[in-house]
Amino acid sequence: MSMMGGAPQQHGEKIADYATYQAAQQAVSQLIQADIPAREIAIVGHGLRSVETVTGRLGYAAAARSGAINGILLGLLFSAIFVLGTPNAAIQLFVGVMFVGIAIGMLLSLISYAILRRRKDYTSVTQVIADRYEITVLPSSIHRAREVLGHHVAPAAPAAAPAVDLTTPPQYGERIDPAPQPAAPPAPGPDAPPTDAPTPPNSGPAGSGTPAP
Repeated sequence: MSMMGGAPQQHGEKIADYATYQAAQQAVSQLIQADIPAREIAIVGHGLRSVETVTGRLGYAAAARSGAINGILLGLLFSAIFVLGTPNAAIQLFVGVMFVGIAIGMLLSLISYAILRRRKDYTSVTQVIADRYEITVLPSSIHRAREVLGHHVAPAAPAAAPAVDLTTPPQYGERIDPAPQPAAPPAPGPDAPPTDAPTPPNSGPAGSGTPAP
């Protein structure tokens, strides 16, 4: 059973994360069975939203039926008070009081529907649910609670940088880093040997391999 309102208790440390409220309840039950103080445990919902589920259409017939059910309870209450006041009353009187209660319940339900039908002409059930539920425990029992549930909250790993596809042409406004250029060879110094020796000129006749005297 949960209670709304009140002063919030001291914040604890997250030990587990669940997608449903039922799973979080089962985890709390395990912690309590392991003798962890209940006042040190909390269920924290994240991403709260209200969900209204429509259950049916509301009309005069449905309003009368709902009022009759409430009228039975009202008639039982009136009959019990009447019987306790007069123990010798006949059973017909008891049934008559029941019918009076049913009639009163139906009348009140029809009047309220006639007033509110322009704003809401359907029946619904409203629930407040969350995207995920965290189990938090105060530091005095954090180690024991982790042993019971077997959950250890690890820090999130840093995201890797996305790879850049150089084959795809860049889009407008996209920054492209220039590709690194190869380093130029160093300039030869004064003591460096010559790379290409000059070929001596051939002064002999053309086609002769013998140099001229």
